[in-house]
Amino acid sequence: MIDHKLNNVDSEDIEDLLLKVEKSFDIKFADFELANVTTFGELCDHIANKIELENFEDCTTQQAFYKLRQSISVSLYFNVSELTPATSVTHILPRPNRIAKVKKLEEHLGFKLNILRPKHSISGTLILSLLASLVALFFQWKVGVLGLAISIFGLWLAGKMGKETDLTNLGEIVEKMTRENYLKSRSNPRTFNKKEVEKVLMDLFSLEFDFEKVELTRDAKLF
Repeated sequence: MIDHKLNNVDSEDIEDLLLKVEKSFDIKFADFELANVTTFGELCDHIANKIELENFEDCTTQQAFYKLRQSISVSLYFNVSELTPATSVTHILPRPNRIAKVKKLEEHLGFKLNILRPKHSISGTLILSLLASLVALFFQWKVGVLGLAISIFGLWLAGKMGKETDLTNLGEIVEKMTRENYLKSRSNPRTFNKKEVEKVLMDLFSLEFDFEKVELTRDAKLF
């Protein structure tokens, strides 16, 4: 992977992000493959050159929207004509049966959308419980182990049962699809648009590390 830092980002966090890059573009980095990559631009070029697919200069975002719209129409029984990028998520996925509807939609798309989460109050409480259990290991290890087990199971269950979403419309779901499942969002996943790679990486980095996109110039140092 990569041993450097982007601005003040920990190298392990960059490692985690690169796992998302691998998933989105269906590539795999060898150990130390990026050791000589020193700038954001070099990283973008390396990844674009690594993708061994036919290059087509078409719009993946547009294709992702058409794919999402078709899947919503077929799996959730909506008329295609009423679905636009501005269509509300709550209209398509009403809260009472949101989990089941998202599952049906994901099954038709063929990949996870990861658009649902538990309430912040629930996840926050479970994280505090997890931290308290770690401390308890040093004093009453049995209590600590039990607390860890309960907290970890609770976080897993909360993730499965969460109905909250931070997305407001279909356009935002499309943007997330394109970032996290780039190839699978295309009409032909055996092709890609080389010119879009840098934009996708910029979106991933800026969202993951809360950077302004203007900071992610091609000369931005990775250490």
